[in-house]
Amino acid sequence: MNNRSVKYFVIRSLWFVTFFCAMIIAVSYTNVSRAEKLTLPEGIKIVTEENRLIKIKQQEESISEAETLIARSGLLPHADAMYGQVYKDVQPGVVIGNQSAPTAERSFYTYSLAIQQLLYDFGGVSSYYEASKRILETKQLDTKRMKNYVALQFVLTYYDLLEAEKMVTVAAGEKGRLDLHLANAKTLFQEGVITKNDLLQAEIKLSDAQQKLLTAQSLKNIRHSQLNNLLARPLATKIETEETNIVFANDMDLDKAQESAEKDRYEMKIIDTTLQAVKSEESAKKSEYLPRFFVEGRYDYTKNKYQIHEGLFGVMVGMNINFLNGGSTKAGLSKIASQKQRLLTERIKLIDDIRLDVERYYLEMASAQEKVKVTKGAITQAEENLRINKAKYGDGAGTATDVIDAITLSTVAETNYYRSLYEYNRAYAGFMHATGKDLLEVYK
Repeated sequence: MNNRSVKYFVIRSLWFVTFFCAMIIAVSYTNVSRAEKLTLPEGIKIVTEENRLIKIKQQEESISEAETLIARSGLLPHADAMYGQVYKDVQPGVVIGNQSAPTAERSFYTYSLAIQQLLYDFGGVSSYYEASKRILETKQLDTKRMKNYVALQFVLTYYDLLEAEKMVTVAAGEKGRLDLHLANAKTLFQEGVITKNDLLQAEIKLSDAQQKLLTAQSLKNIRHSQLNNLLARPLATKIETEETNIVFANDMDLDKAQESAEKDRYEMKIIDTTLQAVKSEESAKKSEYLPRFFVEGRYDYTKNKYQIHEGLFGVMVGMNINFLNGGSTKAGLSKIASQKQRLLTERIKLIDDIRLDVERYYLEMASAQEKVKVTKGAITQAEENLRINKAKYGDGAGTATDVIDAITLSTVAETNYYRSLYEYNRAYAGFMHATGKDLLEVYK
C-alpha cells in the first residue's frame, strides 16, 4: 500500500469515527431533551413514594417501632453477668483463741450470672407496651395522612400546570390574532383606507399581547419546577402533561360528606388512637403505687481455696415496692390528666375544622361548576363576534377598535372558561381530600 492509499485510509477512518461520535451525541441530546410523559395517576403514585416529606414520616415510624420494642423488653427475661478481680493489701482472716486463720486469698477473681423475670406488676410494663403500640399506630396513620396530603398538593400543582399551559395557548392565540390584524392594518394603511392611528393601536395591542405571552410562559416554567420539586426530581426535568376528563359531581350531599369526613379523616383516627395511648400510660403510671413481683435465678463464683463451695446456685422469688419517690407518680398522673383534657378539646376543634373544610370545598366546587357552564358557551359567541367584526373591518364598515375589542373578548372568554374548569378540578380534589378519601383510589 503506497503513502497516498494510507493517507486516504486514515482520512476515511477519521471521518467515520467523527460521524459515529456525532450520532451518539445527537442521540444522547435527544434523549436528555425529550420530555417525559406523566399522567395524573402516575404522578400521584410516584409522589407518594418518593416525596421527601413522606421519607421523613417513614423514618419517624421506624423510630417509633424501635421504641415499641424497647417497651416490650420489660416483659422478657433480663440477664446480667459480672466479672471482677479483687486485690487486698492484707490477707483476710479470723482470730480463733490465740491463733489466726485465713478466710480468703489476698488476690482472687469472682463472677456471677443472674436472670430475672417479671411475674406480675399490676399491668405496669404491659400498659407501657400497649401505649407504645398505640403511638406506633399514630405514626403509621400520620404517614398515610402525609401521603394523602402530598397527593393533594401534587394534584393541585398538576392542575395549576395544565392551567398555565392553557394560558400560554390562549396568550399565543391572542398574539396570533393580533399579528393577523396588524398585517391587515398595514395593508389597509398602505392603501390609504385607514389612518396611522389605527396602525399604532394594533402595534401597541400586539406588544401588550407579547408581554402577556412571556408572563404566561414564565408561570408555566414555575409550575413545572414546583411539580418536579414535589416529585423530588431536578427542577429542570421536562414533563409532558396529559389532560384529564372532567366529571361533574351532582349527587354530593354536604351533611353526609361531613359525617364521612369525621369518620375517615386520618387526623380523627390519629387523635382517637393518641387518646388510647394516653389511657394506657395512665394505667402504667398508677401501677407504680403497687408492688412488683419477680423471680430471679443466679450463679455466683468466687475463687477461694479456704471456702468449701466456691460456686453457688440460688433462686429467689421477690417483691419490691416504692414507698416514696418525691411525688413523681402523682405529678405524672396530673400531667396525663391534662394531656387527656387537651386531646379532648383538640378533638372538638378538629371536628369543627373538618366540617368547615368540607363545606368550603363543597361551595367552591358548586360555584366553579356553574362558572364552567356559563363560560363554555361564551367562547363560541366570542369567536362569532370576532369573525363578524373582522369581516366588517375588511369591508371598511368597521373600526380597528371593534376588531381589537373582539379579540380581547375572545381571549377573556377562553381565559374565564379554562380558569373555571381548573378551579372546579382543584375544588373537587380538595373536597375528596377533605372527606377523607384516598386520592390514589380517586384518581386511579
